Amino acid sequence: MKKGMTDVRVRFAPSPTGYLHIGGLRTALFNWLFARRHGGKFILRIEDTDRERSTAAAIEAILDGLRWAGLDWDEGPHRQSDRLDLYRQKAMELLDRGRAYWCVCT
Repeated sequence: MKKGMTDVRVRFAPSPTGYLHIGGLRTALFNWLFARRHGGKFILRIEDTDRERSTAAAIEAILDGLRWAGLDWDEGPHRQSDRLDLYRQKAMELLDRGRAYWCVCT
């Protein structure tokens, strides 16, 4: 890695509302290849916040599709819905340090 660069961390974050499609697989492949080329980490995050349409069967189908393609992950799969408290905590830390602000545009 070049001097001054930080460790490479990439993620693939599909929404489990159906099967893994070719566009999603392409995105996962590009990120996986980039991580492997640069000695980085490939992180799998499941964006399951659409509670009405997300299913356990779709999560399994996505994982099976990635395995079928030979794409392994270094971290995860992290379910976004399981980490909402962590996200809120980090957002509050940013607000407290003046690194973020409340938007009242909508």
